[in-house]
Amino acid sequence: QVQLVESGGGLAQAGGSLRLSCAVSGSIFRINDMGWYRQAPGKQRELVAVITSTESTNYADSVKGRFTISRDNAKNTVYLEMNSLKPEDTAVYYCNAYVRRDRWSSGSYYWGQGTQVTVSS
Repeated sequence: QVQLVESGGGLAQAGGSLRLSCAVSGSIFRINDMGWYRQAPGKQRELVAVITSTESTNYADSVKGRFTISRDNAKNTVYLEMNSLKPEDTAVYYCNAYVRRDRWSSGSYYWGQGTQVTVSS
């Protein structure tokens, strides 16, 4: 089994900051890509940011220059530093990771349970 547990969501004012964390645990051989997605009410889930195993990053245009994704491979944890928050950043944020459970398998994507981020104007 593989579990992803997010933390760090909550309420922030516009212009403020929050930091999300996602720890991956369980039967892990290797973690490849790790990412953050979000889903606002009535909207589809969208990619926010992704970081590869070589720490190459990619961001949605809407968060470029405001959000920073990083990872700590020793802790199997991915972070999302969110600055200059806007009300439109309000959503449930989900952690995602591509995990190989052993050297013989190709791996699968796993999801966290989500954490609410609310930005007030």
